[in-house]
Amino acid sequence: MIQLVRRGMLSTMFVGVWALLGHAAYGQALPKGETLLDKYVTVTGGKEAYEKCKNRVMKGTMEVVGAGVKGELAIYQTRPNKLYLEVNLQGLGKIEQGTDGQTAWERSAITGPRILQGEEKAMRLREALFNEEVEWRTLYKKADCVGEETVEGKPCYKVNLTPLEGSVVTKYFDKGSGLEIKTVATVKTQMGDVPTEVLYSDYKKVDGILMPHKLHQKALSQQIVMTVDKVQHNVEMPAGRFDLPEDIKKLAEKEKKDKPGSKK
Repeated sequence: MIQLVRRGMLSTMFVGVWALLGHAAYGQALPKGETLLDKYVTVTGGKEAYEKCKNRVMKGTMEVVGAGVKGELAIYQTRPNKLYLEVNLQGLGKIEQGTDGQTAWERSAITGPRILQGEEKAMRLREALFNEEVEWRTLYKKADCVGEETVEGKPCYKVNLTPLEGSVVTKYFDKGSGLEIKTVATVKTQMGDVPTEVLYSDYKKVDGILMPHKLHQKALSQQIVMTVDKVQHNVEMPAGRFDLPEDIKKLAEKEKKDKPGSKK
């Protein structure tokens, strides 16, 4: 009888422990990655506010930390996925990047004109998608919340995003505010794969959308700080703003002719 009672007590005790552990695990369960991405849209203004914006112009400054190099920055973007970026850095001249929605390119005094291919092109086109915060499902196959981590003193959820092409992009969202604090990615460049992280801060509301006005990028031993001074939506864009420059057009035509199977 005593053995039966003891067995009964043990059985009851284990069930109780199992229930407590189960409750604790349930209470600590991670949210879904897609829930966090959708929450970001909500806390920064909501889908309706984003959809009211048809194009965007951002102007500010850029500084290479510790190198004494500063310059002016301008970014032009319009639906669905056209982008033009121009940076004028002291001592380095003009750096340009862009896409007309199909061809992704860049040029500078150092590299000359260049057309991006493969993962480089895929990444640039992802960046160019207007209101990508709302349209993220068209860019990524899945979003997995894989844990928690403290970033800049803030408890964050860590979300791995798997793009249609290229390597995983990791985003960190503040557990309290739902705002994005950091992005980590491996960027394809002419010099190979470059691990990169970007910190977002100084969120300010523009036309109903909460946007970061300071970005701190770290890549290898280099750090770049971008400060946004002005953001405008639904403006009249300069004529031909997203057209391919003439040297890029010629390069694209040459690459098309040199492509195997093309008629020469």
